Amino acid sequence: MEKIYTGKTKDVYKLEDGNYLLKFKDDVTVDEQGNFDPGANVVGMTIEGVGNAELRLTKFFFEKLREKGIETHYIDADLENTTMTVKPAQTFGKGLEVILRYKAVGSFIRRYGDYIEEGSDLDGFVEISLKDDDRGDPFITKETLDILNLLTPAEYDILVEDTKKIGAVIRDEVAKKGLTLYDIKFEFGRSNGKIILIDEISAGNMRAYKDGKHIGPLDVEKELLD
Repeated sequence: MEKIYTGKTKDVYKLEDGNYLLKFKDDVTVDEQGNFDPGANVVGMTIEGVGNAELRLTKFFFEKLREKGIETHYIDADLENTTMTVKPAQTFGKGLEVILRYKAVGSFIRRYGDYIEEGSDLDGFVEISLKDDDRGDPFITKETLDILNLLTPAEYDILVEDTKKIGAVIRDEVAKKGLTLYDIKFEFGRSNGKIILIDEISAGNMRAYKDGKHIGPLDVEKELLD
């Protein structure tokens, strides 16, 4: 087993059979004020047990998607060792982040707060950004993705459609527990010529609210799985 990548919240290992092992960590990203922010680029705190909680939720959601016939890179998970085995997939360039927004919050408000109130409905609005910490993960348009040969227009449409389909599954599962999904971040890749969901589906990559108040990643996991 060869370690090939050290990430903010996960490390990645290549297995002898060609698959990959993701090791979840207890680190989370924070905003400039030091508050938890799934869209931020800086690891600012460690929360004991958050890695296992994120994996539990990721396993739960990936298996829900599998039941619905939605293909992902997920193979299985080992909760005892906080690891997940996944199929190989190629990222688009150095990676894209796909943000599905049901409510105006986070960076959306930071950019457009003069024109919209926090918590306003966004009806499943999709934004895509480059994974580029040095440039602040800049947002990118359909046309620019095509110009840079990262996604064709047809692939972009597939990505947006799949994002909304997957997001609806997660939003409905969250709602069953009395929570409201405000936004969630996904990553996709190519596997055998198909665009599939990769990475994780965890509370660390979403904002969920209960009774109008934001709840932290460990609380989300407890609400959904306990």
